[in-house]
Amino acid sequence: MLLIGLTGGIATGKSTAAAMLRELGAHIVDADEVAHGVTAAGTDAVREIAERLGPEFVLPDGTLDRARLAKVVFHDAGQREVLNGIVHPRVRAAMLEKCLRLQAAGAKVAILDVPLLLEARQGYPVDEVWVVYAPEALQVARLRQRNALSEEEARARIAAQMPIEQKRRRADVVIDNTGDIAHLRDEVERAFERLQGR
Repeated sequence: MLLIGLTGGIATGKSTAAAMLRELGAHIVDADEVAHGVTAAGTDAVREIAERLGPEFVLPDGTLDRARLAKVVFHDAGQREVLNGIVHPRVRAAMLEKCLRLQAAGAKVAILDVPLLLEARQGYPVDEVWVVYAPEALQVARLRQRNALSEEEARARIAAQMPIEQKRRRADVVIDNTGDIAHLRDEVERAFERLQGR
């Protein structure tokens, strides 16, 4: 089975592109969805987060205080590294298990929607990397509008990821999202048609 890694930067439009690909019939394996599962209340990941980062990151009902966790990890590289070390291996294993189930069901292609695909130390075994691209200034503007953040908060979140220009250089396919939604749809459809032709 062909594995495509779909990534981008925060507020570049990766999730919108993934939704468009799903509409076109692509099998999407979403890292964020999987991460919510592996960090659900009562999981080993939540217990380890409480032990290593502190019990204040777990709410009384046993779920993660995601807002509190985000505030810390976007400003503290050490804490972010600890969190990634807890969560990423579990997410990767669950995603690859989903791919195996898709393959067993006869799927020829799966698209792994992974925000930190290129940052992951132990990479995903993808055949191609697709990057949804928007320049940093546009990321800042979109993130501020979407999440009601200050410019400093938006830039801190962007700085927590690999620079989008570096991701763009490492891409096999660049999906340009510097225009409107119709432009993005054209870009996604072009990438998907190319994939279908393989």
